[in-house]
Amino acid sequence: MIQPPLDLFGPEPQQLAPHTTLLPGFALAQVEPLLDALRLVLKAAPLRHMRTPGGLPMAVALSNCGALGWVSDEHGYRYTPFDPQSNQPWPPLPLVLQALAGRAAALAGFEGFVPDACLVNHYRPGDRLSLHQDRDERDFSQPIVSVSLGLPAVFLFGGLQRSEPARRIALNHGDVLVWGGEDRLRFHGVQPVGPGVHSRLGERRINLTLRKAG
Repeated sequence: MIQPPLDLFGPEPQQLAPHTTLLPGFALAQVEPLLDALRLVLKAAPLRHMRTPGGLPMAVALSNCGALGWVSDEHGYRYTPFDPQSNQPWPPLPLVLQALAGRAAALAGFEGFVPDACLVNHYRPGDRLSLHQDRDERDFSQPIVSVSLGLPAVFLFGGLQRSEPARRIALNHGDVLVWGGEDRLRFHGVQPVGPGVHSRLGERRINLTLRKAG
């Protein structure tokens, strides 16, 4: 039997490290439902520039949805069930996003992933995210699922020590990146987003990072 060309099914997953998988364009079919859900999330919990424990404003604006939300202020970095700005629970995690994350995690080898937190990061051209580890979650056996929308970005994916060199990974609109297992605590960041105008989202990049925080 003649096999159809692979590109009929979209780009194949790319194994970037032992437990790190890039799924190019995986979210493209769900972009409009995702954006519809995101509008409701940001109406309930608007984007804001949080401050580091040292008092400096963070360059990237962010919000949260799910049972827990990540915050940064003079008390440190932590997850909380309430938005400190409104003292209300964070908006629920949209089902379309939860389902997308579960499917992506399963393709990357993490079956049964059920996120309870999603950070919404909003980048403008010039915004960057310095190298860091995600250490505020309770269970490091669960992966992180990252969905990229809008302007392209260069993701920096380093090692378990900050001093280790970081690989540069191009992330485009609709790409989904999953990392966990022995890669879960790798240092990572984002280079300054370049100038540009995305046909759907304008001069912005939105990154949705889903994790099991509680």
